[in-house]
Amino acid sequence: MVRPRILLADDHTLVAEGFRKLLDPEFEIAAVVSDGRSLLKTAVEIKPDVVVLDLGLPLLSGMEAGQELKRLLPLTKIVVVTMNEDPEVARVALKQWASAYLVKRSAGSELTKALREVLKGRSYVTPRFAQRLMEGFIRDPLPHSPKELTPRQREVLHLLAEGRTMKETAEMLHLTPRTIAFHKYRIMEEFGLKSNSDLVRFAIREHVISSQ
Repeated sequence: MVRPRILLADDHTLVAEGFRKLLDPEFEIAAVVSDGRSLLKTAVEIKPDVVVLDLGLPLLSGMEAGQELKRLLPLTKIVVVTMNEDPEVARVALKQWASAYLVKRSAGSELTKALREVLKGRSYVTPRFAQRLMEGFIRDPLPHSPKELTPRQREVLHLLAEGRTMKETAEMLHLTPRTIAFHKYRIMEEFGLKSNSDLVRFAIREHVISSQ
């Protein structure tokens, strides 16, 4: 029986090796890569059935690599396994390109279950996220409803518009700079902002900061 072929993308060697040992009895580990650019190159070459992807990849972030991967190999399933527990990040990844989203403190058996589900054409979200994502959907079920800043976006916008750097903002919110960058560029994309000046003006208009 032919085993499904998996490509692992994680810059932590111990994590990647742990995944290999966990999955090897049921799946074929076709390749292991440690950065986003290598992921795209290798995936195009070997065309795996599933990519297991960490969002915190160097050179090209997992979020960017995931989007490009879905464009290059639309039939390849993508399973996110990450330290990032921001539900907004999960929502965007699942909506745009991911078939499953797990956090690294999930049980190992969850990854096996997620792979089985996506190979059947279904999606999988770690239970700790499923409820939060459902709550977000209940609050805003219509995809074409007027855009509003999420509470996390307001926090990020507030600090950036006050002149904080992304690193300072990350430290104050106990997030990574990469997550702050995600929120910043997500705000700019959703609301048509082109520059940092636009971001500040938008923050004033939305009463996130004062014009004084």
